[in-house]
Amino acid sequence: MSESDIPHEPDDMTASMFGDEPAAPTSSKSGYLVLARKYRPQRFSDLIGQESMVKTLANAFRTGRVAHAFMLTGVRGIGKTTTARLLARALNYETDTVHGPSLEMDPPGRHCQAIIDSRHPDVLELDAASRTGVDDMRELLDGARYTPVSARYKVFIIDEVHMLSKSAFNALLKTLEEPPEHVKFVFATTEIRKVPVTVLSRCQRFDLRRLDIETLSQHLSNICEKEGVKVAGEGLTLIARAAEGSVRDALSILDQAIVSSEDGAEVPVDDVRDMLGLADHSRLMTLFGHAVDGSHQAVLDEFAGQIQAGGDPLTILKDLIELSVEVSRANVLGDDYAASGPAEWTRLTKEIAAKLSPAQSTRLWQILMKGFEVAQIAPNAATAVEMILIQLAAAAHVPSPEDAVKAIIAAQHGAAPRVPNGDPPSKNDDAGVTSMGQPASFEGILSLLESRKRADILYEMERFVRAGEVRYGFLSLQLEKGAGGSLISNIQRFLNDETGDHWEIEQVRSSAETIQEKKERERLERIQDAMQDEFLSDLMGRFPGAEVLDVYTPDVAEDGEENIVHVDFSSQPVNRKESR
Repeated sequence: MSESDIPHEPDDMTASMFGDEPAAPTSSKSGYLVLARKYRPQRFSDLIGQESMVKTLANAFRTGRVAHAFMLTGVRGIGKTTTARLLARALNYETDTVHGPSLEMDPPGRHCQAIIDSRHPDVLELDAASRTGVDDMRELLDGARYTPVSARYKVFIIDEVHMLSKSAFNALLKTLEEPPEHVKFVFATTEIRKVPVTVLSRCQRFDLRRLDIETLSQHLSNICEKEGVKVAGEGLTLIARAAEGSVRDALSILDQAIVSSEDGAEVPVDDVRDMLGLADHSRLMTLFGHAVDGSHQAVLDEFAGQIQAGGDPLTILKDLIELSVEVSRANVLGDDYAASGPAEWTRLTKEIAAKLSPAQSTRLWQILMKGFEVAQIAPNAATAVEMILIQLAAAAHVPSPEDAVKAIIAAQHGAAPRVPNGDPPSKNDDAGVTSMGQPASFEGILSLLESRKRADILYEMERFVRAGEVRYGFLSLQLEKGAGGSLISNIQRFLNDETGDHWEIEQVRSSAETIQEKKERERLERIQDAMQDEFLSDLMGRFPGAEVLDVYTPDVAEDGEENIVHVDFSSQPVNRKESR
């Protein structure tokens, strides 16, 4: 008997893939297995962050309502192909005591190991990324009409299904529409929008969600414990953040971080940061804080230091965008805000947010977003980011156009006189009304309409009526094009009811302005007067495309303060025809 014929006791490396996790490789006899493959889920209970999908599948299997086709979609490395293989095992699960599909696959069934090894004759996989043609699809589906060789179902797993050609989809559609009872399809894709709706409508769809930073960090921590390695807690958070919700990406980065340290030593957070090309989060906070304070020199010095330390300009800019979002959230949420990281991050973010209003933090985010687009195509990314940071520092405390003009006018022209004590004047007072209740002027009629809340008549009179003569029981006017046919009768009825007298209304030719024309003329005059101010003209030059809409003085000061002049601004040109 040769040595190769002598049976050997299984060692730690050949432990069941369905029981406890095998120990980390300790010998050079076997090749190293990367973490993403070594810790691939072997049961549905091993899937993290997909509880909703697992619950739905469990209910379907328990009640016997198992679909004939499944569509799994999600970002890369989230577990689509792994879930497809788990479904193939669950559909064909069989033991001496279990004779039907089951999501509980412990102990492993008769077909489990063959499916895991990709050698089961009834579970066929197609990589649509490399086999996109109709001939490949026909070859795969040729076996669909035959019953399974040994398992309960023939399971067809098609990965990256969105890359199939139109002809391949058409070939698949007929079988998918009326599949044999012994056939199941499992599709996986990262581009669900590219899959024809005729295919989607025949599948049970599951969207595998990204993992949040906390869940992914905890998963990485558990794996580090099993591997017997130590990685700084903040380092795991950085890895989870860089993975953007992808488990496979996170494990690949963790693999690289582990081998970058000496045997048995903890992987420091600085090594992880350098490996990812990230800036120190505290330094990132410092950089953003200098920008918020408007310290141009400090901003440039800190940015240069981060570049010198190995930071990538675009990565720093991207991190600043994320930080600006966190600052905006802290502005809105207040005490309820908590950063996705150490408590120190929350404190620092709140400190920065306290220096900004929500409008200012939103403005900084807009500058960074626009700057990121420019920096991506700039010949020198570092120089482009420097210019963006200068702009950021300059804009951090620039007041809004409205606030700037209010402050300037208050400083240049002084405050308007305060309203005397007593009841504030009301703009709805019946101005121009005689002691006998008769309107003595056109403005008096308008005031009476406003006080009685007759907006329907008031609206038309301001826009389509040119005033003539107003005297006791008589009104002359000229109607403009656009006035309603019943306007005169409505005015007459209103005046009769309000005064108790009969009114006569006569149409004449009048050169008077309509109220709307008068308001527009006065508005333009106010703007023209305001633009004579040298400081205001200079301010307008700092806001390209801005336009002064109006200048007005409130009738009554609020909270006992003196009246000031207000100026309304728009950053877009206004169509005057539409605004009338």
